[in-house]
Amino acid sequence: MFMYIVVFGRIAEIPTDDIPQPVFYLSGICLWEYFSTCLTEVSATFQTNAGLFGKVYFPRLVSPVSKIASKLFRFSLQLSTFVMVYLFFVIKGVDLRPNWYLLLFPVIVLIIQGLALGLGLIISSLTTKYRDLTNFFGVFVSLWMYATPIVYPLSYVTNPTLHKIMLLNPMTALIETFKYGAFGAGEFSWNALGYSFACMLVLLVIGI
Repeated sequence: MFMYIVVFGRIAEIPTDDIPQPVFYLSGICLWEYFSTCLTEVSATFQTNAGLFGKVYFPRLVSPVSKIASKLFRFSLQLSTFVMVYLFFVIKGVDLRPNWYLLLFPVIVLIIQGLALGLGLIISSLTTKYRDLTNFFGVFVSLWMYATPIVYPLSYVTNPTLHKIMLLNPMTALIETFKYGAFGAGEFSWNALGYSFACMLVLLVIGI
């Protein structure tokens, strides 16, 4: 969070929709870290469990699903940090406007889990045969983060074409929905959220 404040807030001077930088960055970091960690863990399922899969039969989905579930503890700690910083600014009198859309948070987390599971299974299947894809995948996840409105608000992307391209990223609507519910700022669209849900279903079907 402090690195983001220095690099993107102070040096690059990227706006945050008038939201205090610490809570703005933390809101995106929490969700993205959970997604990327789950995605990375699931994508290594076949490689890390090859010996076990070859000796004992059990439903293969147990392994990746258990990894996603186990990361919820780490996610809860990160989310607690966000809540504490959020309450600090509320006590200071900063005008943060939480609304009823914040109740969509469980749905957001569920879609994140589904995206990580579906895409992770696809990558895991591919890297079993094409091992070099593992290195490429790490770079891809890093670049994907900067294509998601975490260190900048979606409103910062003023180019109409680029804005539409940003919305093709299923994580964009999830991050923006959470920020809209927590701060009352940002962009919310049921269509965009529905698109993210549809992407999750497609990736799950293909991955499984």
